[in-house]
Amino acid sequence: MHNRLFLLCPTDCLESTINNEFKCKNYFYTSLGNSFVTNNKTIEYLKQTINKHNIKEISFILSSNNDIINDALSTQDFSKIRGLKRLYDEIIQQKKHTEVLWKNTDSQFSILSYFLNYKIKELQFELGGIINSKLKINGKIYNRFEDVFENIHPNLICIQKHYLN
Repeated sequence: MHNRLFLLCPTDCLESTINNEFKCKNYFYTSLGNSFVTNNKTIEYLKQTINKHNIKEISFILSSNNDIINDALSTQDFSKIRGLKRLYDEIIQQKKHTEVLWKNTDSQFSILSYFLNYKIKELQFELGGIINSKLKINGKIYNRFEDVFENIHPNLICIQKHYLN
């Protein structure tokens, strides 16, 4: 067993579910919709937490029916909340890319996978020197209906621009 840091959205209320599923010492950092801003103060806090508690794995987790993500994809009632406008714009853009590139019935999973992969790469870049073979960063989507944590599509890339020949 090893210590894990979970980055999650407080609207998902997954702390007890995570503690039941992942039998190790768990630490949590929350941000709405897992929007997680990588400013210097936040990154420094995370580095200190990783070192102090000997964190070996970081997991970004979103529920498949996350309120913030669902709102971004529909009515955008929460778009006035400070910091969510940029997140909503990113999600809407990704939805457009997904609709063009992926013709499957579970575009929500693809959108969440892309979003979490983006956040993983962003965090890996910001942590820089402390990222090594001993620290793993991954993403999971919690399916409430089946009560399971599913791994995101790894290294899912949805291109930013489309070119037709």
